[in-house]
Amino acid sequence: MKIAVLGVGLIGGSVGLGARQRLEAEVTGHSRNPATVERAIELGALDRGAGSVAEACEGAELVFCAGPVAALPGQAREALAASGPETVVTDVGSTKGELVGELGNDERFIGGHPLAGAETAGVENARADLFDGARWYLTPTEQSSGVHYDRLQRTITGLGARPQAIQADVHDRLMATVSHLPHVLANVLAGQAAAELTRDSERMPEVGPSFRDTTRVAGSNPSIWGDIFLTNRESVAEAIDSAVGRLQEAADLIRTGDRDALAAWHAAAGADRRRLLEADGAAEALRELRVVVSNRPGTVAELALALGEAGVNIEDMALHPAPDMKSGAISLWVSGEEQAERAVALVRKLGHTVTALDDGG
Repeated sequence: MKIAVLGVGLIGGSVGLGARQRLEAEVTGHSRNPATVERAIELGALDRGAGSVAEACEGAELVFCAGPVAALPGQAREALAASGPETVVTDVGSTKGELVGELGNDERFIGGHPLAGAETAGVENARADLFDGARWYLTPTEQSSGVHYDRLQRTITGLGARPQAIQADVHDRLMATVSHLPHVLANVLAGQAAAELTRDSERMPEVGPSFRDTTRVAGSNPSIWGDIFLTNRESVAEAIDSAVGRLQEAADLIRTGDRDALAAWHAAAGADRRRLLEADGAAEALRELRVVVSNRPGTVAELALALGEAGVNIEDMALHPAPDMKSGAISLWVSGEEQAERAVALVRKLGHTVTALDDGG
């Protein structure tokens, strides 16, 4: 397999390392900074560098666009123009709505976002195991090619990640709450504390571990986060408005002086946090579902998105086209009996024939 990586930082470099070590892929990279490409080759993240996007994409079966969020539309557009009809083009950006809105009509483009990273950036910190066990969101559209989606999700699984289809707008609302809003709150808290605690003193007072933990991400990577806020501004603003409402409710509750109500509110927050963190618990045995489908555009995306929205994650997939190419079957592997039962009911509701195979196949 030939893979192109456009933008060779932490994520792009980790894609390259994982693809070379685990998939035995040939990886070509391009960056605006030639020195970064040279260093990536030295570190084993690339087989070779390319002087342009077009050169990097030549002969590639899969292209990962890993530049800054603001640069991704242009980068992906250039990659699509330089690639043939069989090439899959994806990205690793943390906002999807604007990008998919611009490029989602091209069957070769499928947006992506790995929930993986590190405290330090740059190709020097790239790791082949960065994506192990990480959720990797994919945002196919009705125009997405099923063959292209299958190749992409198989590659991502090979990198150690857990792909899941999600609508682009749903993705952005989710990220606004669980990723982008925490940065906003950390920024606000840091600013409020600095203003309040130095009001009557020239010397900044000491702070406790709760403050340090809560504000850890405040002000991190200003240029990167500026682009993230801009490209997801509506969802982030809505999340802020919702948080303001909840803060006002908390203020009203605290003013009541009701000790029992305050303790119950605090305990409920702890329970919510545990439930959220335990959502991706131990994996259960995989069950295979065999779905008979007609050969029409968007079928794979329809199935993947519908199951993802229902909380059923496709851990693996295989396409089995019929000789006449008018129909075929899709094997879907999902985790556990309960998810398999939900998946069967949902697939049948979509009008497809589906069979849950025994563990022995």
